[in-house]
Amino acid sequence: MQTRRVYLALGSNLGDRRAHLRGAIEELRAGGVPIDAVSALYETPPWGVQDQPAFLNIAVAGSSDLDARALLVLAKRIEAAHGRDFAAERWTARPLDIDIALIEGETVDEPDLVAPHVLLAERSFVLVPLADVAGDAVHPILGVTIAALRAARPPAERAEVVRVAEEGWETA
Repeated sequence: MQTRRVYLALGSNLGDRRAHLRGAIEELRAGGVPIDAVSALYETPPWGVQDQPAFLNIAVAGSSDLDARALLVLAKRIEAAHGRDFAAERWTARPLDIDIALIEGETVDEPDLVAPHVLLAERSFVLVPLADVAGDAVHPILGVTIAALRAARPPAERAEVVRVAEEGWETA
């Protein structure tokens, strides 16, 4: 497998949210995804199920030779290590969520794995941090940049994605 850019969206709304995100970054690096860009840290309201704590969201970028399936397996292993309950109702509170946002030059459409993420263009809580690390990246299906997708979201929705720490927060 050739090395290419991968972009992941991470969120946490249970426990020590920052610690879960920091830990996931380190575990991704150790698992074969050398992260070289981390977005600012954003707090966002829950999406889907509303009666739950606010999320902290980030996006990360790195280069990897892992294929999409191996990347998903790594993400699920890291989520499990942070206490994710995979039997819980969809879109409920969780210590850690890792989604594959984009994989450079690759699209995947399988029952349990879709890349780019199927709801990427509809989620400001993903697009705002993702634009920090991949603003010029082009969505391979829609043919527009991540920055353009972010700008196309309703202003009120983008305003709900509140920056709580600048880039570099994970090493502070």
